[in-house]
Amino acid sequence: MHTPELDAALVEIDVAFNGEASRAEFGCARYCCSAEDAAYLRAPHSRVPAELVSRFLYKGSHHFTDHEAAMRRLLPQCAHAMADGTLAEDGYAPHGLSQADWRSWPGPQARAVEAFVRAWWRAALAAAEPPYPAPDMFETACAILGEVTGPLADWSPGPEADTHLATCVEQWLDDLMLDRRPGFLWEPSAATLTELRTWLGEHAPARLRSLGLTDLADRTALLALPYDTRWNAPYWSR
Repeated sequence: MHTPELDAALVEIDVAFNGEASRAEFGCARYCCSAEDAAYLRAPHSRVPAELVSRFLYKGSHHFTDHEAAMRRLLPQCAHAMADGTLAEDGYAPHGLSQADWRSWPGPQARAVEAFVRAWWRAALAAAEPPYPAPDMFETACAILGEVTGPLADWSPGPEADTHLATCVEQWLDDLMLDRRPGFLWEPSAATLTELRTWLGEHAPARLRSLGLTDLADRTALLALPYDTRWNAPYWSR
């Protein structure tokens, strides 16, 4: 899934987070983190075993002495694993970066995180077979960024992007029609859900019709309507 933009973003991550460590980290030793495991987080300039990167990344912030420092320590390996498709997803737990206030980090670090997440999502949109399901990648990107605005702006029409759009709509539509959050990897606000429904209702139908998905397009168009109007639309009497 590598693109020149994503490769450049990974270099930026490597530079911005080089030498980071959570120097006072002893983890949640009683339940889920041995002293030996926690030692990796305290030691800069060394590789953390891949299994531990995934395990640490999806642990809640309360499991760490300094969650923010732990995430900075893991970020270079985390970002490369996300790009390579080698990061083992938890499936239900939120991504660690979505629990971190990374926008408050020093400027080069905050810019590197945003540039990476946006480049990672754009690379997925251009890939016929991204390393993770497109709905999961969208939800993860939005959870980390704390918004849908950027990822939706990146979702320009194109053969692969439109195919991924259809996959996402098919997975999300039942929940969105009921004003429920889709997926398990993020906790969007009511305003964020409204933004997503409105964008899909306005932008997705024509792109879905171009794929021959007429019924899906007609149902998706209903998302642009208020809840009660949505369920009284002529579509349901056909």
